[in-house]
Amino acid sequence: MSLAWRRLPRTLRLTTPSARTPEKCPALSVGAFRTSVTNLGLHTKPRMPACDFTPDGYQSLAYNRVLEIHKQHLSPVPVLYFPEPLLLHQGHMQWLFDYEGNRYLDFFSGIVTVSVGHCHPKVNTVAHKQLGRLWHTSALFLHPSIHEYAEKLSALLPEPLKVIFFTNSGSEANDLAMVMARAHTNKTDIISFRGAYHGCSPYTLGLSNIGTFKMALPSGMGCRSTMCPDVFRGPWGGSHCRDSPVQTIRRCSCAPGCCQAKDQYLEQFKDTLNTSVAKSIAGFFAEPIQGVNGFVQYPAGFLQEAFALVRGRGGVCIADEVQTGFGRLGSHFWGFQTHGVLPDIVTMAKGIANGFPMAAVVTTPEIATSLAKCLHYFNTFGGNPMACAIGSAVLEVIKEEKLQENSQEVGTYMLLKFAKLRDEFEIVGDVRGKGLMMGIEMVKDKASRQPLPHEEVNQIHEDCKHMGLIIGRGGIFSQTFRVAPPMCITNAEVDFAVEVFRSALIQHVERRANEN
Repeated sequence: MSLAWRRLPRTLRLTTPSARTPEKCPALSVGAFRTSVTNLGLHTKPRMPACDFTPDGYQSLAYNRVLEIHKQHLSPVPVLYFPEPLLLHQGHMQWLFDYEGNRYLDFFSGIVTVSVGHCHPKVNTVAHKQLGRLWHTSALFLHPSIHEYAEKLSALLPEPLKVIFFTNSGSEANDLAMVMARAHTNKTDIISFRGAYHGCSPYTLGLSNIGTFKMALPSGMGCRSTMCPDVFRGPWGGSHCRDSPVQTIRRCSCAPGCCQAKDQYLEQFKDTLNTSVAKSIAGFFAEPIQGVNGFVQYPAGFLQEAFALVRGRGGVCIADEVQTGFGRLGSHFWGFQTHGVLPDIVTMAKGIANGFPMAAVVTTPEIATSLAKCLHYFNTFGGNPMACAIGSAVLEVIKEEKLQENSQEVGTYMLLKFAKLRDEFEIVGDVRGKGLMMGIEMVKDKASRQPLPHEEVNQIHEDCKHMGLIIGRGGIFSQTFRVAPPMCITNAEVDFAVEVFRSALIQHVERRANEN
């Protein structure tokens, strides 16, 4: 299936004002687009692109009953977005529908997880077929799905990364990678960046260096943090640091190919090696682009030199591709390739199966053998027939629909469009990213780079939702909007998202003016 069918002219566009802000479906009904005037300004609400999909009618629990059950029986940890959380009912490609039939453009993909589109027709067909054939066997028996998928996945990774261990989540994959590193080196210390998120299991909590995920109780023995080389918020940064179409607003005098910020951050990394860990270490974890911390990018060339320093201490290098892998960054299939490095272990999840629970750890035969010598590793559900059939379908769709190429083309378009908003609004401090992975960091002002107050970011987030756009949040202070749509997105939807975000920023400016 080609992306071409999604670029054909839309069959019909209506402009009758909508009764509510989020658009009702079906898309061809009266009220398909927003043209009414907001109560906060005289600017016109953005027109939502048409959608040729009609969702099923919602026939489940009432909204208030859902809230009651959630409060009584589900985790009390406050993770839901918005004061009035969305109750989602159905998805189709880049679109989501709530229980009332309102349509939203999904620009967060279930936390960077829906890679090829919600309920992609080909993936659905494969899943239904496998569902009627074989669900589960465990690792005690052979089945073709895991072998077919292993062959396809290994072909996408360079030598010697050819041995695959299947798990069910990113946390589980990173947990296993930690065990591998320690088993292979017979050492304990593992380094990760401040601001990193590598999971919420007892082991990986030690690697995750965001205050929200830190406990007063002991966890993550042998994990050490080092400064994140953040060229926007960190102490050093300039105007040529990042592998991105958009650079920071900070200025520097660096000549091409020379980055003083990179050198300063490397000195900090060396300081960690010299003061905080043993002379020989187990390894170093790095996301090619930090995810939960707001899609933070490092100076070009930093990881190359950091990997060399780690290997000089006997450690292995682990690339956490849970959010960056499978073509999302556009120029390369894997994030580590954008840094010109070859890891010893690669972990992956999320987009690997378009939202179906699946993850994997890929390593070298040598490291895999080291693990096998000290641990009889077993995983009941890892590599089950359903997950592997879906994973294979996802790889086929990425290739057939040229979604990696689409991520590069549309992602660059998106970054450049949003960068214009940074130039227009004082509170947009940074726009960064690569491919379809973009962070928009909100600040009080560009000079101080201090985070915009939480309640103000919340209101901008809420305004975007009311206009039909779902985006994510991230950063140490939750000050950054994370934008990572499904890789099937088109320029038309990017235009709508930019218009919505600009409208939300204008509303914020108007609120400030009214308060003053």
